Amino acid sequence: MPDSSRQFVRLRSFVHPRYWTTWLGIGGMWLIARLPFSIQLGIGKLLGMLAFHFARSRRHVCETNLRLCFPELSEHELQHLLRKTFESNGIGFVEIVIAWVGNPERYQHLANFHGLDNLKTAATQGKGVLLIGPHLTTFEMAGFLYSGIGELNATYRANDKNPLFDAFMFNGRHRSYPGMFERKEIRGAMRCLKQGRVLWYAPDQDYGAEHSVFVPFFGNLAATITAGSRFAKFNESPVVFFSHYRRPDNSGYDIYFSEVLTDYPSGNDEEDGRIINRLVEAAIRRQPDQYLWLHKRFKTPPPGKIGNPYSA
Repeated sequence: MPDSSRQFVRLRSFVHPRYWTTWLGIGGMWLIARLPFSIQLGIGKLLGMLAFHFARSRRHVCETNLRLCFPELSEHELQHLLRKTFESNGIGFVEIVIAWVGNPERYQHLANFHGLDNLKTAATQGKGVLLIGPHLTTFEMAGFLYSGIGELNATYRANDKNPLFDAFMFNGRHRSYPGMFERKEIRGAMRCLKQGRVLWYAPDQDYGAEHSVFVPFFGNLAATITAGSRFAKFNESPVVFFSHYRRPDNSGYDIYFSEVLTDYPSGNDEEDGRIINRLVEAAIRRQPDQYLWLHKRFKTPPPGKIGNPYSA
């Protein structure tokens, strides 16, 4: 089993009144996880619409991203996509609840896997496999469903503001991923590949200019982290692109593993960033509303430019 710097955390130690609101939220999540799937989806849609109407700052971020990335859309089309995106993100939240505290046996029949032979072939090289993919709203559900048929290890970002929620999040994800590596635990993640394991890494968020290159993303220069190519180079691990979607009729999930990438890593950080962004773009265009557009993807300005599009 891969090394992980943390194991399951005992939540009973979080008894201070400052955590009571978080405990109420966890209780609500536990209840949602026990409802029928159709009702869970309905709750997700409702949460998405409530966020659309009341989370105005996130709506501004989402709308700004969509205007930058889909300038060809009419105003009517853009507003429709905006609402659909919030609906998908609301369902995505409920899928997180399912993945963290739900019963895996209830949901395994919803998964349709495509390209599993690609992943198996890559694993036969004995150098580990690096899965690279975007933050689609189904990312927690995809990992949860795959854990029913194979082992997957992952990187994640800790929640430093709320220790109870961070522990709850870690425990929930650790059910699906035996190896959990905080994004700064580079050595642990690399050891995972060295052990011949499968490591999932998502390189499509803006973590600032350091360790990033500015390359096009939907025609806009975006800070793109380069750690993925470093992971791949470390053990010459084969790289497989990972994508996953909720079916339009909400009947289940399609989860895809590409053939091993032959042009990545290229030996050039900027070219690697372009390659990954092109793959991420193509994955998003299949179901644009199922991407995490609520993230400030363009918050770090390129060299020579001041400000960001979200401040207007």
